[in-house]
Amino acid sequence: MPNVLTGLENLINNPPAWLADRRLGLLCNPASVDSEFRHARDLIHSRLPGHLTAIFSPQHGFFAEKQDNMIESADLMDPVLNIPVFSLYGKTRKPTAAMFDAIDVLIIDLLDVGTRVYTFLTTVSYCLEAAARTGKPVLVLDRPNPVGGLQVEGNRLLPDYASFVGRYPIPMRHGLTIGEYARFINDFYGIGCQLDVIPMTGWRRRMYYRDTGLHWVCPSPNLPTPESATVYPGQVIWEGTNISEGRGTALPFEIFGAPFLDTGKILADLEGNRLPGAILRPLVFEPTSGKWSGTPCRGFQIHVTDPIAFFPYETTLKLLSAILRLHGDRFEWKTSPYEYEFEKLAIDLILGDPQIRTALEKGTDPVELRRQWEPDLSEFAASTRPFQLYE
Repeated sequence: MPNVLTGLENLINNPPAWLADRRLGLLCNPASVDSEFRHARDLIHSRLPGHLTAIFSPQHGFFAEKQDNMIESADLMDPVLNIPVFSLYGKTRKPTAAMFDAIDVLIIDLLDVGTRVYTFLTTVSYCLEAAARTGKPVLVLDRPNPVGGLQVEGNRLLPDYASFVGRYPIPMRHGLTIGEYARFINDFYGIGCQLDVIPMTGWRRRMYYRDTGLHWVCPSPNLPTPESATVYPGQVIWEGTNISEGRGTALPFEIFGAPFLDTGKILADLEGNRLPGAILRPLVFEPTSGKWSGTPCRGFQIHVTDPIAFFPYETTLKLLSAILRLHGDRFEWKTSPYEYEFEKLAIDLILGDPQIRTALEKGTDPVELRRQWEPDLSEFAASTRPFQLYE
């Protein structure tokens, strides 16, 4: 038996009376399941027959079949209930008034991965704004933060670098559940929609996903395991570079590399293969798609040995710093469009502050960078505490 009951299961066990006469919309994807893999769409339809009138899907699509950024999904009809599925990563990324005409209440059931750049957070914020404009309440069904609720990590996003991969000045690793995040932005940033959250039962802030006893269903195609989610808050940085983040392999984000890397020199620069909470294992891989498709890449797999001691953002910044020193002649920043931004560098959107990039180019130690943003982290943690639902 799982140690945690999700908000979905608590909704089905005891639905609020005020839902009984409402037309319901559901923002969901394949990871919106209970502990027996039953999907939220089917459970809500069974518990409240005829009330589910529209579905909304985030990036990667209702079936999570789209692989990469800026690969859009079309609207469709749900093959089971024959109701519309509105794509929020297609011709629009914001719900329209016409979409909300079909519903009285929006239910959100998404698995976030605790990382600022994960686009589900932006989609949630757009939905809260649309609900506020149209006077429709929102009900978030809470789910675990796969990387725990104790640690926050990284610099805060600069407002000038807000994008679909980060709207608000929060750290890379925010330490909130999706329900807590919704409560925080709705109040702190003045969205002001009528918002309620059905919390989990049994979740504790110290828990990583493996501690919950819940089965993992990947929320997006390239996060196939809890381990990939554990490294993602740092390894997503490679998306802004010519280093493969492991897309097109069986271990995206857990492995990374490029044909020009010298793993021996990198390990020597890092003074060994051990970083706090992790071991680097050299390997060679050949992506079947994405960067360096069909070309052998030398790199590493990050094996996390102690998730509490492991800080993914700082770890990847250390690796990036070493590669800049050793392979600056062949290393490149990605210059093609990234998440609908056509002017700013992808790395600056991901890091949320171009000064991080320039500091690394000048050889600044990531440990020194971390010390610089620690006061901001303390301030952020204090500002989110009133919105936390779990001890």
